[in-house]
Amino acid sequence: MKIVVDDKIPYIRETICQLADEVVFLSGAAITAADVKDADVLVVRTRTRCNRQLLEGSKVKLVVTATIGYDHLDTQWLDVAGIHWTNCPGCNSGSVAQYVECSLLLLEQQKGLVLRQSTIGIVGCGHVGSKVKAVAERLGMRVLVCDPPLATLSPKFFDHSQSVALRIGDDRGLNERLFVSLDEIERRCDVITFHVPLTREGQYATWHLADDDFFHRLSRVPYIINTSRGEVVDNKALLSAMEERRVRDAIIDVWEDEPHPDSVLLEKVFIGTPHIAGYSADGKVNADNMVIDAICQHFSLPHPGLIAPPKLPADFTYSGSPLDLYNPMEDSKKLKAASSRFEQLRNNYPLRREKMG
Repeated sequence: MKIVVDDKIPYIRETICQLADEVVFLSGAAITAADVKDADVLVVRTRTRCNRQLLEGSKVKLVVTATIGYDHLDTQWLDVAGIHWTNCPGCNSGSVAQYVECSLLLLEQQKGLVLRQSTIGIVGCGHVGSKVKAVAERLGMRVLVCDPPLATLSPKFFDHSQSVALRIGDDRGLNERLFVSLDEIERRCDVITFHVPLTREGQYATWHLADDDFFHRLSRVPYIINTSRGEVVDNKALLSAMEERRVRDAIIDVWEDEPHPDSVLLEKVFIGTPHIAGYSADGKVNADNMVIDAICQHFSLPHPGLIAPPKLPADFTYSGSPLDLYNPMEDSKKLKAASSRFEQLRNNYPLRREKMG
């Protein structure tokens, strides 16, 4: 068996090499049809477009993306071609929640946002959004959740142990409701954070969900956070909203036209990072293990064992603050200093852990 792997997927080499006679590591953006023609498995990240042009006529039986999102996979064509595909849902949800938590703490420290007196609107309450919700509640924020696809489901499908029901109102008289509309998010929130997949068509399309009309409807002057997909927020509309003081400030990890973010928007936002919110070692190892699981299950191979994240340096000191483990402002400073290094910063990301140990 032959496996072709994106060479920027960390920690996976030793283990995945136990599964095949030949494992080839290549730059994800540079993988060609010739590279995969005689491969059985293709393991990618978001930089590889897996479609007819790449895979028609190849031997590939399985495509695995080591990411939550899969909009870079032409799933319709893969299904018709009989090529099994899978993603890694939830693999880096804890990492993104860490990014949002630390960003909120920086907003409080440096921008004067009083978290316990603020309302956060979470758009999308899947693997990531539900963890962000738990973070916001732990910080004492009032939480509103908008997720129309989930709202159509019966409550019996909700995991109430994960506190899907949200509290609306003040501490003197709280009413229980599952979800609110986007209109209510626009009216009531001091912070709005997006955690939805990118879909361009259909009832729940999210392409430019936050567009010029969205920003004009805002009743407050909120902070905007986007760690989902760059195209969920219209970057030009966001810049205009910031310039016109309809948005107080923004924290942006994902951009339209990556890896070439709008330089004016990048300079203006409070925190701007190179699509690394989910880049903790813990999240990457979760994805690695899901990739290995998928290959073993598909080909009925014996499992080589779990991959573990590397330990923090012995001299690392921890005071108990989440910012000790991760401070997104450091990533922002690096990108703002040299936006042309967007891909280099992603591909050479330093060790980051979500927890001690």
